Amino acid sequence: MTCPAPAPAPPDDAACPLCGQANQCAVVQGKPAAGCWCMHARVAPAALAAVPPPLRGQCCICPVCARSPEHSSERGSDRAGTAL
Repeated sequence: MTCPAPAPAPPDDAACPLCGQANQCAVVQGKPAAGCWCMHARVAPAALAAVPPPLRGQCCICPVCARSPEHSSERGSDRAGTAL
C-alpha cells in the first residue's frame, strides 16, 4: 500500500512564480492595489503566459520578469496593470 502524495504547498504570495524573487506586490504588503508597480508598468504578455497555469491568478510576477526580453516577444502589445 502506498501513501497518497502530499498536497502541493500554496504559492508564496510575495514570490514571483517565474524567478522566485520578491514580486514587490503592494497588496501582499498590505498597501492599496492602486499603488502597486504593476498598475503603472508594461507587462509583457509572454511573461504572463509563462506563469504555470495552476499559479495564474494566485500570485504576481516581479518587475524584472514582467519586462524581461525572454518573456516579451510581443513588446508592442504589452499591457499595464496586470496582476496575476
